[in-house]
Amino acid sequence: MSKIVHSVTLDSSLCKGCTSCVKHCPTEAIRVRDKKAVIIKERCVDCGNCIRICPHHAKKGVVDPFSILSNWEYTVALPAPTLYAQFKDLLDRNVLLTALKHIGFDDVFEVSAAAEIISAATSTDLTFKDMPKPLISSACPAVVRIIRVRFPSLIPHLVTYRSPMELAARWAGRLAVKKTGLPREKIGCIFISPCPAKSTSRRTPIGTHVSAVDGVVSIAELYPRLHVAMKQVDKPEQLAHSSTIGVNWALSGGESQATASQNHICADGMDNVIRILEALEDDKISNVDFVELNACVGGCVGGALTVENPFIARTQMERLMKQFAPVLPPQDIPLDDLSWDDPVEFEPVMQLDSNIVNAMDKLSRIKELEEHFNGMDCGACGAPSCRALAEDIVGGFASEDQCIFLIREKLQKLLDQMPKEKASEEENAK
Repeated sequence: MSKIVHSVTLDSSLCKGCTSCVKHCPTEAIRVRDKKAVIIKERCVDCGNCIRICPHHAKKGVVDPFSILSNWEYTVALPAPTLYAQFKDLLDRNVLLTALKHIGFDDVFEVSAAAEIISAATSTDLTFKDMPKPLISSACPAVVRIIRVRFPSLIPHLVTYRSPMELAARWAGRLAVKKTGLPREKIGCIFISPCPAKSTSRRTPIGTHVSAVDGVVSIAELYPRLHVAMKQVDKPEQLAHSSTIGVNWALSGGESQATASQNHICADGMDNVIRILEALEDDKISNVDFVELNACVGGCVGGALTVENPFIARTQMERLMKQFAPVLPPQDIPLDDLSWDDPVEFEPVMQLDSNIVNAMDKLSRIKELEEHFNGMDCGACGAPSCRALAEDIVGGFASEDQCIFLIREKLQKLLDQMPKEKASEEENAK
């Protein structure tokens, strides 16, 4: 089992133990113990749902600071297309791309350009190759991880191409080496990310031996710097080199449109994603060629490291795409870097036991305990459901006394016994 370095963390000093994150975690990776939330690292997929939902801002995304640029002689900004949707008055993305150079980057390479290459390759696969249908997009790392741990039967359906972030880093790195004459290790390709899952994807890549992304900074951190720098751009450089096809990936449904698939399904938000995956696993969805799933509501514009409301961001993105000017032609397209190095493998973090006999015994005990509880799934025990509490008890991480309903029943029995005991004592005294 691989060791994943996660990019969602908890500030226990801010946590109030309110269970909001517990109830909204799609992989049941959070518990409240001793009045503080605890993240079960093996189950976390870094979707960032807990960051969005926490009313006390105790969950945070782990990314690199902007100061990381000083680690290289030459740096290339890799802006996710979501970045464009954060600015309400942006009519020419070259203004924003030029502003990136003003705040410290030496060059800029649009990740949306890599998205276009992946779209074209996926479209070709759907049309000409005999592949398991439907193909499931592998662009969202949180979705890939949840398939890996909860839906292993769907792994063969994943698109086996690198994410736009990874492909863009390889592409931009090669162009920067050619342009500057510097060795690759002196060039930093820095992704500007809308979500923590992308940071995890760099730290612990899936399908890739070593990530070509040298750093990940958040859109939220760069936003105020860019907001100021954009006002100082008088003559923007012509830096854009992707069309609406790639930029549209920032929105839910954008990738499906880019693949030109007539028979597709799009879902965003982890609850909806899981429903679609369950339906696919149960063969309840037919006549579909392509499935696009995004962990964040609205697509990447709803990422936990963005600053704009996802619905407003979508409107701003659609307005920007109507103003698209001619772009630079792509250079040295890295088709050799398109596919994964290794296939994705099942990560059995949800298994009760590696021994089938022990697993069946534990399952029987879990069902017995679940029936013993009242089925309210109230979360007061610190687990997301009665079933989860039963699993924790069987795993040795909790006890029945954490269920407030069982405690209430025990207290009521004690109270009911008190009059009888008192009457018995009075009778004996006579």
